[in-house]
Amino acid sequence: MPEIPSSAGEQHPSAPEDVLVQSLPAISRLALAYAPGEARMPTLALLALDARLAGLLRNSREPMLAQLRLSWWRETLAREAEEWPEGEPLLSALRSWSGTHGSLTVLVDGWEALTGPAPLPVEGLEAMIEGRAEAFSGLARALSREKEAGKAYRLGRRWAAADLAMRLGHPEEREAATRLATQAQGRPERVSRSLRPLMVLHGLADRRLAKGDEDAALSPAAMLKAMRLGLFGV
Repeated sequence: MPEIPSSAGEQHPSAPEDVLVQSLPAISRLALAYAPGEARMPTLALLALDARLAGLLRNSREPMLAQLRLSWWRETLAREAEEWPEGEPLLSALRSWSGTHGSLTVLVDGWEALTGPAPLPVEGLEAMIEGRAEAFSGLARALSREKEAGKAYRLGRRWAAADLAMRLGHPEEREAATRLATQAQGRPERVSRSLRPLMVLHGLADRRLAKGDEDAALSPAAMLKAMRLGLFGV
């Protein structure tokens, strides 16, 4: 399984968002800062779900235990929101997807593909990349930006491939993910302000990969890049 980073501190959200924002890695919190008001909760829900699934893998001693926990999320996301239990902040946030949350089951499938023994096959890495790409596309639809779903999908593929290439510890897995990241690159995608957090995620992951340094995404130069992408989309 890949080396999944722990979450860092938070910005200044108000409850009940507090718990979810605390669960996000620093780069995801930075990207979330560029989500306009109407896009903040759906974006937070997606990022928090991704972080939750990562945590399931990180904190499960056995792959089978991780798979069981992932199965719960897959089944829950396949149900109507009205059937969900109360009191779970992440499920409450996912209600902001207005019934389109079913598209996120593929994200669960992607994380499950990483539970196999090392070295993971290329098909497993592709499943993870596809899961995140579809999740990005789903966010576009949840925000009523259907015409930008394709752009969001491509941003998701590029982000996922670059992120994997930095996270994977096994040399063969890392090499395969780097090849996939190179193949995923293409013309810059420009999206509306609602989807700018996705540009920030991709831009910073790409910078980390190019520099070969995890901290490169949080350097002063990276902060300027995030601001440019988040505010101006370039």
